[in-house]
Amino acid sequence: MKIKKLKTAKQLLDKEFGKEGTEKRKKFQQEAYSYYLSEILKSRRLELKLSQEELAKKVGKKRPYISRVENGEDVRISNFVQIAIALNLNFDLQPI
Repeated sequence: MKIKKLKTAKQLLDKEFGKEGTEKRKKFQQEAYSYYLSEILKSRRLELKLSQEELAKKVGKKRPYISRVENGEDVRISNFVQIAIALNLNFDLQPI
């Protein structure tokens, strides 16, 4: 019986989304990051037992906007920071 060699996450990403630096890989990374950030905001909103409507009022937006943010569709940095502050989240930028 031949044992298959396990693939690394990088190998799997390279195969599915192209090598680092390609447009397809950049698009995937942007979408993944937007999803990650949106999940943080949604989890915190639920933890604070706020509805989307209540959060929208706190940041001067409409409920559908909060929904789009939570779906990773519209995460502009200025709005992300505004929502994070309304949810009492610390926002810290650091070099990678």
